[in-house]
Amino acid sequence: MVMWIMKKFLLPCCLSFALVTGTGMAADNATQLAKLETDPANGQSAAHSPWESLNPKKLQLKSTAALVLDQQGEDVYAKQVSEAHPIASITKLMTAMVILDSGLDLQEKITITKEDRDLIQLTGSRLQYGATLTRGQMLQLALMSSENRAAAALARTWPQGKEAFVAAMNTKAVSLGMHSSHFYDPAGLDARNVASARDLGKMVHAAMSYPQIRKATTTRSASVYPYKGRGELRFNNTNRLLKNAGWDIQLSKTGYLNEAGRCLVMHTEIAEQPLTIVLLNSYGKLTPFGDSNRIRKWIESGI
Repeated sequence: MVMWIMKKFLLPCCLSFALVTGTGMAADNATQLAKLETDPANGQSAAHSPWESLNPKKLQLKSTAALVLDQQGEDVYAKQVSEAHPIASITKLMTAMVILDSGLDLQEKITITKEDRDLIQLTGSRLQYGATLTRGQMLQLALMSSENRAAAALARTWPQGKEAFVAAMNTKAVSLGMHSSHFYDPAGLDARNVASARDLGKMVHAAMSYPQIRKATTTRSASVYPYKGRGELRFNNTNRLLKNAGWDIQLSKTGYLNEAGRCLVMHTEIAEQPLTIVLLNSYGKLTPFGDSNRIRKWIESGI
């Protein structure tokens, strides 16, 4: 009798508990599933990348190494990005960052001397011995028109001298995670100045935080008066894409040596997307600009 009573009353209770518990478990499972379906960390409902529709096989570039990065630092396009290449005057971006980091007076006058001549590539300069400009003007000419003597003068007048300046360039490179890079001179005349396209992507990203660099590298032309009693010297930007109204460029630098080929780095906007472009070792004076236009067309027509 006792057993019959226990079964009569306990069995429904157990069944009710099981039903409630089962319902709770089902609800928990449904919640977890919903969370998985909506959690961006699991990639289930995260916004699609704008680059998913791009076909890299349709982009045929002439540059040996090429890298396109989006605002998050993700690859949009990558070609031989890890190998170090000579970077020529792209070097001057690092020179500018070291100068600006130092806090040296940009209004201090600097005079070009024989120590600033190019004894490596034997290039000439419109800044003759005795030409005097402010440190800020030297910085602008080095960045805008790739003036080698201006870059050399900036390093020579570093408080600890040129060798210490180049050491500071390499220290800065390490701090930026540019582990395939090395610098031997401030102008990029030494072909041993090398970096990978990946490293230069990091350098461009860092340079974007300097308003002086952004302004100097995107100024189309500037006039200076380095000699007393003489007229102006007008210098132009080496990036011809700045003349094209279709481009929105926030930072740029060109470079050229026989050993490096034609080089170009830029931060720009294409299809309303901020992008970093690195092009190394192109042969043909217009090739980096042609590759840039090919990248732009590839993105605009593909997304």
